[in-house]
Amino acid sequence: MKRLRSYYMHMRHHQSMERKWIFPLAIGSVVSLFLLFLTTLTSPDGTPLLPFYRSISASSSVFVESKLHPLPVSYLPPPPRFAYLISGSNGDGKMLKRTLQALYHPRNRYVVHLDLESPPEERLDLQKYVENDPTFVKFDNVKMITKANLVTYRGRLWMVGLSGSCSVVNDLAYGYQRAKPIIVDPGLYMTKKQDVFWVTQRRSVPTAFKLLQTPFRGSAWMVLSKSFIDYCIWGWDNLPRTVLMYYSNFISSPEGYFHTVVCNAQEFRNTTVNSDLHFISWDNPPKQHPHHLNLADTQKMIDSNAPFARKFQQDNPVLDKIDSELLERGQGMFVPGGWCIGSKENGTDPCSVIGNTTIVRPGPGAKRLESLISSLLSTENFRPRQCK
Repeated sequence: MKRLRSYYMHMRHHQSMERKWIFPLAIGSVVSLFLLFLTTLTSPDGTPLLPFYRSISASSSVFVESKLHPLPVSYLPPPPRFAYLISGSNGDGKMLKRTLQALYHPRNRYVVHLDLESPPEERLDLQKYVENDPTFVKFDNVKMITKANLVTYRGRLWMVGLSGSCSVVNDLAYGYQRAKPIIVDPGLYMTKKQDVFWVTQRRSVPTAFKLLQTPFRGSAWMVLSKSFIDYCIWGWDNLPRTVLMYYSNFISSPEGYFHTVVCNAQEFRNTTVNSDLHFISWDNPPKQHPHHLNLADTQKMIDSNAPFARKFQQDNPVLDKIDSELLERGQGMFVPGGWCIGSKENGTDPCSVIGNTTIVRPGPGAKRLESLISSLLSTENFRPRQCK
């Protein structure tokens, strides 16, 4: 009986102790919630009623320099990044270097390729240039494809001249004629360039996707977004791989593969801009390659507002004119941009001293490009010229 009574008294004492700390805890919680509510209230001028903390922007810095030179707040996104694939063949090593210098910016990425027709000495010279240039080494953004392959061209069957009165009929007929034959490119498995040849067996026109019929192919020069490249690599709906297998035995596949994929992919077909951003002049009648540009074509190039032009012969005087007057680039130097903060005195390369790579200073060329983009995105040019 005594034990039971002792146990009962112990329990009562324990319960009374619990009541003693429950009440202070409840009161403290209510006070904390009330203070938290007060911190959300503001005065009519926008300042908090209870400024328990000071914002970082209002706090005074311990460094005097921050008061003398306050940093401006920028709400602009960083400049875009571009990835360039620059390719060439036998004898193009010098031109490829020149193109790379004209295009270079530390924020971009570059892949250069000299095909297998180029002699080993030419490819080795380009490789040494890429690997030893101090700016390329610093930013590590220029790579060379050392395992070169062959690029096989075809003759004038690539080109077809059509009048306005017969363009629709001839485009469809020519398109299906190119789609049915199966070709084999010896350059894929041989070390010497040879012409492609046709297999006697023919195939039917695909029904799983729509081939481009007007004019059935596009330019081999294009600008592709990263999201579209990711789609072509991963191919989550299997369309890019299906089209790739079909175009692997197709004449001039670079002129049709990406165009066919983008026009058959529902999420990308309305994102296309129908321009390759090139100024190209063709002979009449057209040949396999475009007319070589010279000094007489300078004003037409400028008036086109296009950022790129082709085709040039090596060391043509028009290239020096473009470098000096349009790009303001010295021989063997990069185009001086906002990231170049060195001196130009006595022919010094201003890009030898590197500043902030996000600074962009648009010049006259940027204004011309803006005019071209505005025209391409206009109501009469943008939607009506997309995939059909």
